[in-house]
This record gives sequence, C-alpha cells and structure tokens, in this order.
Amino acid sequence: FFFFPWFHFSWLLRDENMKLRTTYPGFTDAVNTFYDKLVPKMVPLQFKKGGPIIAVQLENEYGSYAVDNNYMDFVKQALLSRGISELLLTSDNHEGLKDGGVNGALRTINLQKLKNEDMMLLHFLQPVMVMEYWTGWYDGWGDLHHVFPPEDMVAVVREILRQGMSINLYMFHGGTNFGFTSGAVESPSYKPIITSYDYDAPLTEDGDYTPKYHLLRDLFSREKLPEMPVIRWKEGYEAAIMYQHLSLWDSLPFLEKPFKSQTPVNMENLPVNNGNGQLYGYTLYETMISSGGSLKSGNSIRDRAIVFVDKSFIGVFQFKTEELAVPDGKGERTLSLLVENCGRVHYGKTLDLQRKGLIRDIFLNNKPLRDFTIYSLDLNPAFIDRLYRAPWKALPLAPSFPGFSLGRLFVDGYPSDTYVKLPGWSKGVVFINGQNLGRYWHIGPQQALYLPGPFLNGGINEVLVFEEHEADLKVLFEDSPDLGMTVDIQ
Repeated sequence: FFFFPWFHFSWLLRDENMKLRTTYPGFTDAVNTFYDKLVPKMVPLQFKKGGPIIAVQLENEYGSYAVDNNYMDFVKQALLSRGISELLLTSDNHEGLKDGGVNGALRTINLQKLKNEDMMLLHFLQPVMVMEYWTGWYDGWGDLHHVFPPEDMVAVVREILRQGMSINLYMFHGGTNFGFTSGAVESPSYKPIITSYDYDAPLTEDGDYTPKYHLLRDLFSREKLPEMPVIRWKEGYEAAIMYQHLSLWDSLPFLEKPFKSQTPVNMENLPVNNGNGQLYGYTLYETMISSGGSLKSGNSIRDRAIVFVDKSFIGVFQFKTEELAVPDGKGERTLSLLVENCGRVHYGKTLDLQRKGLIRDIFLNNKPLRDFTIYSLDLNPAFIDRLYRAPWKALPLAPSFPGFSLGRLFVDGYPSDTYVKLPGWSKGVVFINGQNLGRYWHIGPQQALYLPGPFLNGGINEVLVFEEHEADLKVLFEDSPDLGMTVDIQ
C-alpha cells in the first residue's frame, strides 16, 4: 500500500499560507486526521498478522518536491506510531532519489529505460526494486498518443529480471480519469491530462490484451500461469439523437445561490460544499462593465476561461492567452467569464499554486474589475438531478452554447462496454445516467470516451452533454477506442 495524503485535497488550499507536503501544521493536522481513520483499517491486514500487506510506501516521488527535510520522517513516524510494522518504502525517479528518501525506509526507483546512470545508481540500492517500471506514458490534451514499442518494453523487463532486481509494472492495466479527476503537468508549461489513462499498458483501458501482455506472459511462462480470462464483449449502439437543450444561462437558477464579492475569489475559497469550497469543474464570474477595450488576465485565470458580453461570446483565455478585446457598446453590460479547472498539477514544486478559478484581479483598460457575482458550476450529482426539472427546449431549434443537450441511448439486453464518440462537437463533459464520464476535446489526441457496461441499464439510458462551443447534436456509441494519432516515446 502507498499513501497520497496531499493529492486532490484542494480544500487545504483555502488556507492562504498552506504548504502541502511539509510539516506546516495545517497540513500535518490533515494528514493525522486522515491516518487516524485509515491506518487502523490497515494494521490487521499486515502480513505479520496474517494479512496481504507486505510493505507500505510512505510517499510518492517526494524527491521532485523535497522542500522540507523533516517531512518524510514525520510521515514515517505517523505510520509507525499507529501500528504499521511491515517494510517501509520510498519511490523516486533518478533525479529525485537523493532527496526523496528517509532513514529506515528502502529507496526504490522509477524508470522506463535502463540508462548507464541508472545502472550505476542501482548498485547502491539493496535490495533493488524498480517500483514503477513505466510500460507507457500519459497524454496531454493537444499532444499525440504516447506509445512505447512492445519489444523495447519487454527487453528492459528481461534485463531487470536477469540482474536479480524486483519489478512492479506501472501501469499493468490502463485506466480512466472519470469525471474531473485527471490532473495536469507543468513541464515546461501547463498542460492538462486527457480523460483516458490507457497509458499504452499491457492491458488496455477496457481490459483487452495487447502485444505487450503476450510478450510478458511468454517471458514469465517458466512459472505455471492461470488461464487467460475471457475478454469482455464491446458493443456498438445506435446513436443518441439529442432532443432537448438548455442554455448555461437557463441552468443558473438550479445552481446553489450565487456568491457576491468585491474582488475575485478562487474556487477553493467559495462558500459552498459545507464550507469546503469548490473542488472541480467550472466557476462563472459575472460583473458589469460600461465600456469596451482591453481585457487582460493578469495571469490570474486558472486554467481556461470562455468570455461573454451580455451572453455573446467574445473569446477564450486559454493557458497562455493574456489579452482579449472587448467590443464597445452602449450603457452597462454584463461581462461573464466561465472559468474551468482543467486539472491540478500533481508533480514538481508548484503544488501550492494550484488554486483555480480567478485567483487574483483581472483588468479592463488596466483597471481591476470589481463587484462580482460568482456561481459554482461543479456539475455535481445534486445539480444534475435538479437540472432535469429545468425549462428544456425542444430541438432542432438553434441551441445556445455553452449549454446542456439531452438524449437517450437504448440498450437491448444486458449492457456491454462501449465508446462514446462526438464528431462535430468541440469541448465539454459527458454524463450517462448521471455518471460523469469525463472531458472530451476535439484537439485530441483522445477521440472517444470509455463507457463501461455497468454504467448502463438495459433499456433507456439518459445521455447528457455539457458543450462549451458547438455541437452536432448526435452522440455515437461504437465498439472500439480511438486514442488518436501516436508517437513513440523517446
């Protein structure tokens, strides 16, 4: 078992002085509360007590952060004092190995290719454990789909085993960042990660075998292996035709009561979710303007904002965009910014900078805007349920975007896995029977969302799509994935 006491805990960022993954009291208090609940469940499952837990990893790649020399010892003592007695581990790549360890815990390494510097370093680790052998890689929106040739992968695995090292494959089975759970990277600039976490792993996102799997099975065949499980059937279904539409603006009465503030407030500090702030999704900021001119982000938008004047689209602040032109007009008008949290960076030294929404002032003609009305649009299940009572309009009347479109998928018999494809749509989120499948975005590489059969019902299924820009108003369900054009990992 390994622990991520800092990951996705955005409510900690409500504290403007928060220092994640350090011995800052606000963070250690949260870790202690977490461990008080978790560790007592783990203690009786340890190997020494007859259970399956043979080792516990303290943290993950702390060497990439490593801003507090006392932190790893705090984590170690927090586990030991609560009864953890199995082998303790740390896990880092080559660059972080020096700073990510702690006395009393075995240092293990993460890698993909056995480079000379890795081989030299591994001799100082005894016993040698490759904790994360990267069988592939993740993809960012706007990238190509990363693949690692099967022959190259198995050659490294064979050499690791030949040298008597232990190995753990990351990933062995691909996965999915359902909902808004995908993170982001900042190398060298911000890039959000796609919904699929197929990772070019030996088993695909939906559990299919790949050439990597068969090569690994051949490599391990000196041991008697169980029979290979039967692959789950994939099904293509009739397209869902969207028959109702609801604009973003008509959905606002079904959100929680908006919050008013003189200055922008980041989503984590909004007074929602029982005082825990907003975790994921979108936040809508509205204020009044009396002129056109230059709207500047001031590097305050996290991460992407669609901008409107009196509900008319004028442009997008996307990652590096710093300025938009606001057209002139008569009298006071409403300026709206729909800001999306595209994913928090989970690696490196910028963890404390992951507040989302409008995190500081934005400027019109070099003057900071004031008097905001702020809506939390996290698309949570309670909101989705309320949305069905909204005043939907029948299609094919011209829809308004951003907005919600509603359709139905019919499944005859027992549901099978399938893939949601949205050609002609631009960017948004898909819900099936209220379950958030995740983001789609025409820039790719991913062009289909994995929909597991258990998310479906036999008979009628509700298909709800939140689209930001434009739509074909037809959703396809096909029997094969589409992760986009590929590029070999170098």
